[in-house]
Amino acid sequence: MKFATKAIHAGLEPDSATGAIMTPIYQTSTYVQEGVGNHKGYEYSRTLNPTRHALEKNLAAIENGKFGACFGSGLAAMDCVIKMLNPGDEVISTNDLYGGSYRLFTTIFEKYGIKFHFVPMHNTDAIKEKINSRTKLIWVETPTNPMMNIIDIEAVSKIAKSNNIWLAVDNTFASPYLQNPLDLGADIVMHSVTKFLGGHSDVVMGALIVNDEKIAKEMYRIQNSSGAVCGPQDAFLVLRGIKTLHLRVQRHCENGKEVAHFLRNHPEVDKVYWPGFENHPNHDIAKKQMRGFGGMISFTLKGNQLQDALNVVKKVAIFSLAESLGGVESLIGHPATMTHAAIPKAEREKTGVVDSLIRLSVGVEDVEDLIADLQQALG
Repeated sequence: MKFATKAIHAGLEPDSATGAIMTPIYQTSTYVQEGVGNHKGYEYSRTLNPTRHALEKNLAAIENGKFGACFGSGLAAMDCVIKMLNPGDEVISTNDLYGGSYRLFTTIFEKYGIKFHFVPMHNTDAIKEKINSRTKLIWVETPTNPMMNIIDIEAVSKIAKSNNIWLAVDNTFASPYLQNPLDLGADIVMHSVTKFLGGHSDVVMGALIVNDEKIAKEMYRIQNSSGAVCGPQDAFLVLRGIKTLHLRVQRHCENGKEVAHFLRNHPEVDKVYWPGFENHPNHDIAKKQMRGFGGMISFTLKGNQLQDALNVVKKVAIFSLAESLGGVESLIGHPATMTHAAIPKAEREKTGVVDSLIRLSVGVEDVEDLIADLQQALG
């Protein structure tokens, strides 16, 4: 099956009781058993719920994986991955990543004896320099949040496999419509389902997708033991959202291209970070591993003044000033004081997250209206 067909049908069947074409919301905590151990595959909804199970199968299919697991948030999914490690293990992560990911690594897991190295992964030599006998995981975001750096998944996979290290890829910014890390050699794919997969800003959820059965068993063990699962109502909403994923992301890409070119030609704008530009770092890698460049854009203002950036994000009318991304509506954010505030100023500025940096999640509205909104906000 091709992508659009999988998004709509994979892992899903009409309800056996009524023929309902949409997966029912099984709003139940437990299931009646005919006898001890004699049940219909479901015992308790923390362990397995039919609505969540349908979503997990669908997510695995659209990522070309075998096993999927859903969690209460993207960070809960990441939490599951790091819990597969042991004290003394080391993780190499990209240095430009979501502030919540950085906070999880440094304030939660470092105190349990797991060491994290943050390196600029668009240069794979930086990864090799940190590998030692204790390295167990490489954590990749691509495109990165918020600088849109492109990391060569296939090249990093070769490094990981040659050293018997797991490779996990946060695929949130690309979505499975634009990029499939498992096909490029990743062991684990993570999504903040809250974003493009849900697509309507009405769900908080995370997911992991893998092919390796041993990793899957550990993933499901931790999911059940820690209990950070999503509810059936949220699973239903994401199943609905995924049915239009290909349509939405295609429009995000089209609008993103128009907005990126507008910003690059605006006299008040200094730099624009969007993987579709030929001079964007690792643009050729993006062309190779992605099927489009997405609707996520970051840009800086000339003068690099904090107040100028705050004025712009306050003056927009169609773009909404808010955390998150990937919904049908366009959002604008100020990473230094919002999504990346958890990262110390000196560290975030090394990666380019300066005071005038603004991040856009370009939605699916009429692009002429979005450009006009930015035009009036920029002055």
